[in-house]
Formats: sequence, C-alpha cells, structure tokens
Amino acid sequence: MAEKKAIKDLGFEDALTELEGIVRNLETGNTKLEDSISAYERGMELRKHCEKKLKDAQAKIEKITVGKDGSVKTSPLDEE
Repeated sequence: MAEKKAIKDLGFEDALTELEGIVRNLETGNTKLEDSISAYERGMELRKHCEKKLKDAQAKIEKITVGKDGSVKTSPLDEE
C-alpha cells in the first residue's frame, strides 16, 4: 500500500475524499481488526482536520451590507 500523505498537508477536498473512502471500507466489514482500528483512528484525525478547515473558512467569510446612504461595508458573518 502506498504511503499516506500527512493529514496536515491535505487540502479539505483530499481529506474528505480519503475519509469517505475509509468509511466505505469500514462499512464493508471485510477489513482485519487491526487495520480497521488504524483506519478508524486516521478517519478521526481526518474528521478533525476537515472541521478545522471548515471553521477557518467560516472565520474568513464576511457579510456585505449596504448602508442607508448607499455605502458598502463588510462585517463578520453572524454565527447561528
């Protein structure tokens, strides 16, 4: 099996694709216990990595508002 790339070096899409592959593989139940445990652990790290990437992206999103006088300004997006 090819050496897996360090999670910190993966972009969101690549990490999500790998995580989806791990989930599909684990769902089959055709993996040895030791391999399943390793895959699950990597999957958890990938999940954390994806959540951090999404949180970082959300922090960068800004809301554009137009004032009564027609001026345009940005402010942080309100969290729900």
